Amino acid sequence: MKRIIVTFLISTFALSCSVAAQTYLGKNCPQDPNCLNNPYGAGSPYKNNGFNNPYSVNGSSHSNKSPNNPYATKPPKLYDENGKYMGLLSNNPYLPDSTSNPNGRYGNPNSADSINNPYGAGSPYTNKKIYIVPQK
Repeated sequence: MKRIIVTFLISTFALSCSVAAQTYLGKNCPQDPNCLNNPYGAGSPYKNNGFNNPYSVNGSSHSNKSPNNPYATKPPKLYDENGKYMGLLSNNPYLPDSTSNPNGRYGNPNSADSINNPYGAGSPYTNKKIYIVPQK
């Protein structure tokens, strides 16, 4: 069973949601407490609702809300800093909006809306932030 590897920039989404919605993915933010790349902040494997905690609702490979469960039907949603929907952060290749669906709009590496496209939404050179918002 594969786990989602975080290699793109995702940041805090401005919603009045739970603390988990304050989490963002990133590769150049190890000092930021809200970054999943910070092992002492949001990226801690011991954080109660953390995406890197294999025993939390958001990180377990058995949770229906975890991006690490290949059968999850309620994985977290992704939004850019302008509030544009960017798909579902999921290992489930059968969900239409999944970032792991190679034929879908948000998973296809040739789609401009896909975080898997290094020349589109997934460009390592963009400063645009993408936010993770867990589903209820």
